Amino acid sequence: MNNIKDQFSIKDLENLTGIKAHTIRIWEKRYNLLQPKRTDTNIRYYDLASFQKLLNVSYLNNNGYKISKIATIEKSKIPTLVREIASENNMESHAINAFKLSMLNFDQALFYKTYNALLNEKDFEDIFYDIFIPLLTEIGLLWQTDTITPAHEHFLSSLIRQKILINTEKAQSEQKNISNKTFVLYLPENEIHELGLLFINHQIISKGYKSIFLGLSVPLESLVDLKNYYDELIYVSYFTVKPEKDDIEKYIEDFNQLLIKDSNTKLWILGQMLNALDIEKLPKGVSAFKSIKSLTSNLK
Repeated sequence: MNNIKDQFSIKDLENLTGIKAHTIRIWEKRYNLLQPKRTDTNIRYYDLASFQKLLNVSYLNNNGYKISKIATIEKSKIPTLVREIASENNMESHAINAFKLSMLNFDQALFYKTYNALLNEKDFEDIFYDIFIPLLTEIGLLWQTDTITPAHEHFLSSLIRQKILINTEKAQSEQKNISNKTFVLYLPENEIHELGLLFINHQIISKGYKSIFLGLSVPLESLVDLKNYYDELIYVSYFTVKPEKDDIEKYIEDFNQLLIKDSNTKLWILGQMLNALDIEKLPKGVSAFKSIKSLTSNLK
């Protein structure tokens, strides 16, 4: 069975490339840049080659090439021109497009090739901030609009997770502890989105702190035992979909009563569910952060 998505609606192309459907139709009719096909039931669709070409056309257009000029370039020479421009500047946009293509094709080789090319110009931390975070944000939106399936998202996430773990292991092997603080990283019950927390774990270790990574779906009661082993604990958690909006205030209050009150323990939290909170009313010892970078900047 062929699991590669090879038929795209014009709405799919809009979601994947950021180019409005109206613009795509103009480019198609005026410059013959794309040639849509039709199903047996006469429904228009675009194939994978059309999607790849549109990514390249968009890239050239964003780098100063007029559509009228792009339309005159021989089809086989467009990818070469894109690579040449990417090697000189704006590598981030080109890499994100390549990762999208690898995801749609379930193409691990393209993922590794793109990642290794980035390593020639950037360190892992910059790749995560400059490439992976914008990419994952886009992927989340594509999944919500049914442009891609959960299988696509899981494929890409697993490869990014692999890179985080490899670099975390390297950081652990070189680590020299600089503090008595111990960070405990966990996700609340039924929360499974761990990539952000995995990267925070990498950053904490890289900066010389002891980190205990507990992973996903951890009950509050399971966190209490660690207080018997460490004097200065900072729990770190990422609220992407859990606790739900109606439960988040109670969750933090329960955490405060169970783990923070009358102790040297703190809780650092981030994630989109914090939008449901009044940050100014958080208990003492609980700190909220808008981004991974803002959290890691507090590692002193």
